[in-house]
Amino acid sequence: MLHLEPSAIADVIATGGVIAYPTEAVYGLGCDPDNLSAVQALLDVKQRPWEKGLILIASRFEQLLSYLDLSAVTEQQLTAAQAKWPGPFTFVIPAKAEVSPLLRGSFSTIAVRVSAHPGVRTMCDAIDKPLVSTSANLAGEEPALTLAEVETQFSGKIAAVVLGELGTARQPSTIIDIQTGHIFRQG
Repeated sequence: MLHLEPSAIADVIATGGVIAYPTEAVYGLGCDPDNLSAVQALLDVKQRPWEKGLILIASRFEQLLSYLDLSAVTEQQLTAAQAKWPGPFTFVIPAKAEVSPLLRGSFSTIAVRVSAHPGVRTMCDAIDKPLVSTSANLAGEEPALTLAEVETQFSGKIAAVVLGELGTARQPSTIIDIQTGHIFRQG
């Protein structure tokens, strides 16, 4: 398993690699959201059912636009979401019809976040697109909080681990429905 700086992940992502990386609160697993083989590999490694859907993280909102159907989102709703970004808030937003079920799960929406974590922002800028983001753990287990935990769970199963520090958040991000304001998970 490679150990890479955040700015050095572009080749691994471009070739369909699954990576582990520090986020605001826990280590995440990620890959190119447009490479469905990579997304399936990530789901397989994590043992996560596709029906649950995944989160996309970005360094800026514009990186998410090709996945979102904003026609049913009011300007007020969008402004409220953007006021919380970058930060530990994930919004569930209607997805474009062509977004794969591997990303959106059994829903017509997709969960997205503009991250404040410097390593995540560097990675998304290096590939100029969002990354898939899900906690680095096997389904039902606690998320990895250290590099050693990532290596124990995923050695030989992922392409690389991105070096860096976890953020100071103690809980994964809050997840909010942008249209209704319903909170699915409190961070």
